[in-house]
Amino acid sequence: MSNVLQQAILDNIPDQAWLKDAESRYIQVNDAFMTACGLTAEQILGKTPSDVWPTDWGGRYVDTDMAVIASGQRMRYEEQRFSAAGEVRWFDTIKAPVFDEQGKVVGTAGISREITDRKHAEQELRESRAQLRELSAYLQSVREEERTRIARELHDELGQTLTAIQLGLGALDNAVRNGGDAEAMRSGLSGLVALADNASRSVQRLATDLRPPILDGLGLGAALEWQTEAFVERTGITCELVLPQPPVQPGGEIETAVFRIMQEALTNVARHAEATRAEVTLHLDGDRLILRVVDNGKGMLLSSTAPRRLGIVGMRERAYMLGGELRLQSSPGHGTQIEVSLPLQSGDNTGEEQKGA
Repeated sequence: MSNVLQQAILDNIPDQAWLKDAESRYIQVNDAFMTACGLTAEQILGKTPSDVWPTDWGGRYVDTDMAVIASGQRMRYEEQRFSAAGEVRWFDTIKAPVFDEQGKVVGTAGISREITDRKHAEQELRESRAQLRELSAYLQSVREEERTRIARELHDELGQTLTAIQLGLGALDNAVRNGGDAEAMRSGLSGLVALADNASRSVQRLATDLRPPILDGLGLGAALEWQTEAFVERTGITCELVLPQPPVQPGGEIETAVFRIMQEALTNVARHAEATRAEVTLHLDGDRLILRVVDNGKGMLLSSTAPRRLGIVGMRERAYMLGGELRLQSSPGHGTQIEVSLPLQSGDNTGEEQKGA
């Protein structure tokens, strides 16, 4: 095969490709190779990797060339190089022996493909899986806490009330059987009615905690107003709610997501922000519903090394499942803003973007 034809073949390979002799000297290189090392063919041909690449890289390349020549076997490995901007780039490199007609190794042929995007995708996948495992454990702990709270309230409050009613009814039954005092029986009956009212309120409160009936009965706006009032009463933190006019009724899944995300966001404000004021706004932007929760608290550091807040991860996943996205803006000392954008018609996932304030 002529050198011209060989060069044409090499130049049509999009990856870096080259041929070397048995002394690890370059015989032919393609355009992608020259671009990668920033040299011309005249500056490369006849030189060894130690002459073309930085010293530490060049030494490794000569060593792998010699290993392929000695073994007569193909070698494949992944390697890191730095770009001109100092960024780490990953490459999948294959080196194979070149034999003459007598079967003697007379050189090597190589090809190197950049796989940086694949490496980043693998890293993101590993981080995502780890994050999902953490989120799953977090949600499990939240469920267990909720079950424990409900069990405690059922036992300590509702259970005791029902026991008192049972005992009171037994006492009334005995009084009726034995011709007891009518006034005393009326007083006992009034007490039992009061206990029954307390039991009813306890059941309603537990049911409301699990899912507020107001969300289904009066819609999203009324449910957000109820949640805001409960937050202010529970924490003492000033909270302003701004709703769209006329009211918006996005439907079951969207309404539930907005309510739960707002609930989690305000819970984070109460637990972590050390804020004195919060603001919740809901508005339409074209065919998307935007929920924004802002506080004037201590803020937090947004970086790849900062601890992940699993409550935020949960909000993001809830939005993501409905084709929405969550944007988080915060910095130490400057409060936090969470903005969730949801399509009124749930569609494909769009992901998440984080920005520093």
